[in-house]
Amino acid sequence: MRVTSPARRSLSASAASKPMQKGQQTKAAIVEAALGLATQIGLEGLSIGALADVMQMSKSGVFAHFGSREELQISVVREYHARFEEEVFYPAMAAPRGLPRLRAMFDNWMKRTSVEIDSGCIYISGAVEFDDRPGPVRDALASSVNTWLSAMRRAVELAVAEGHLNPDTDADQMAFEIHALILALHYEARFLRSPDSLRRAVKAFEGIVGRFSAPAAMTSTPRTPRTARTPQPGAA
Repeated sequence: MRVTSPARRSLSASAASKPMQKGQQTKAAIVEAALGLATQIGLEGLSIGALADVMQMSKSGVFAHFGSREELQISVVREYHARFEEEVFYPAMAAPRGLPRLRAMFDNWMKRTSVEIDSGCIYISGAVEFDDRPGPVRDALASSVNTWLSAMRRAVELAVAEGHLNPDTDADQMAFEIHALILALHYEARFLRSPDSLRRAVKAFEGIVGRFSAPAAMTSTPRTPRTARTPQPGAA
């Protein structure tokens, strides 16, 4: 599977590794502001004018860095994906191959989802906005999500190879069910404000692992779920 190389990680990480030219710094700051807006109002709500107001720049100044609203939206998707990898994928790679790494990926994914109860998830909101709208923005979103799901399927395959999961485990099915859990968690926590959503997500994950696990792997102790954060009033 292909993920963002370390050299192409988030703009903030690039800035920390080497000084950026003024134009690059300005573009990074615009993307940062655009990402913050997009998590609140969605990718479709982004506009050159709104960003110009936030950045206290002229519309032409913002436009010069992207060339179009569409390119701005794609830049936001790429930055969101880079940060997702930094927070979810790369830390999980420190865990041993197999079920421990799969658990780490799910734990990190769930942790990020719990944070996004207030701010919103671009992968989810973007799917709603662009599911029936072909084009480069939809393609960028779908590519990012598919890259992550491919990593999840690969983690399942490695868990099979390590003997942690049954040899006949359907990696596509297991990854599908884990993805469905995250979508349900986001819906329950963000929309329905269910206070025990994280606990239920952990329990459901353990149920999935239990169905697919090889007998020797069932000796692990289930995790204690984190307490769901109470969403802030008015969070959309």
